[in-house]
Amino acid sequence: MQKIIHIITGLNDGGAEGVLYRLCINDKINKHIVVSLMDEGKYGPLLKKENIEVFCLNMPQGKLTFSGIKKLFKILKEQKPDIVQTWMYHADFIGGIVAKFAGVQNIFWGVRNSTLEKGKSKFSTRAIAKLCALISGWIPKKIIYCAYKAKEVHELLGYKKQKAKIIGNGYDLSKFSSNTNLRKSLRSNLKLDEKENLLGMVARFDPYKDHLNLFNALKIVKEKGFSFKLLLVGYGMDKNNKELLNHIKNCKLVENVILLGQRYDIPAIMNGIDMHILSSMAEAFPNVLAEAMACETPCVATDVGDARLIVGDTGWIVPPKDSISLAKAIIGALKEKSLEPKKWENRKKACRKYIVDNFGIEKMITSYHKVWFGEL
Repeated sequence: MQKIIHIITGLNDGGAEGVLYRLCINDKINKHIVVSLMDEGKYGPLLKKENIEVFCLNMPQGKLTFSGIKKLFKILKEQKPDIVQTWMYHADFIGGIVAKFAGVQNIFWGVRNSTLEKGKSKFSTRAIAKLCALISGWIPKKIIYCAYKAKEVHELLGYKKQKAKIIGNGYDLSKFSSNTNLRKSLRSNLKLDEKENLLGMVARFDPYKDHLNLFNALKIVKEKGFSFKLLLVGYGMDKNNKELLNHIKNCKLVENVILLGQRYDIPAIMNGIDMHILSSMAEAFPNVLAEAMACETPCVATDVGDARLIVGDTGWIVPPKDSISLAKAIIGALKEKSLEPKKWENRKKACRKYIVDNFGIEKMITSYHKVWFGEL
């Protein structure tokens, strides 16, 4: 059994955090310890519940503290890990350097982002990524990208090409599967009829998710006479978000939208909706698409990151920031659901099969083992 310390920027709700959680709790061969540069967030308590040791350095977001760096160094010296796996830029940079000075030989970076454009990414994010590029030849043994697009973007920035490895995200398909009871329960709680067209998007409120693109598209869908409800799930998807409420009101979707905020029952959400929509302008490896598809829920997604790779030919892919194309795809899906039920059922089955064949949790864990232990 090898001891692996994961250093991550934070443990709030997000794709990287979710993958880290699944990796730690499903890899029974090795001992995993997690260090958060910030606090416990959402996943800290969940990891502890699974008997994964969690350390928090409690550094403010985007800032470093001497006490935090000192604590990290002490943890690494005391724990003597065989592997240090870092996640996201700040952890790659700080965690990588501290691990190096603590004498750790096997350091692996995790890169989860595929967009580093001025005007889309924060200056601080772009700056830390450039610093990582400068030391990418010195610190990490390998650089693990979650998506081909992420690899392409970072190698243009200067990340060492010879260190690149790509590991797609993996999913616990025993949790994400078609479940009629979950579907009925969710719809009953929301007081929705089984025949109601229920669309959904699971994503935090963030410019990259481009919810306005979604609302503009659904405004068109509504004007064309289609009946639907839209379920919005994620951090900031609640009635306290005035900017969000204004977008919904301006697009005349107040009667259509249901805001659920941050939830922990994502399998139930994915089973309850008829279709998952991803309207993002930028992604790396959007987990929500695979999670929806594993529950036999077809997806309409913008062509960002590895969305096309995940969806394959089971759903609809449209250009980002193109509300008209997004609306047409949603309308096409709704028509198929109502007019061609057999074709729709076959599509749902194909979604599940595609994820099982390509993105199971076992495949991801095996890939990490091969990179960590020099077999890949």
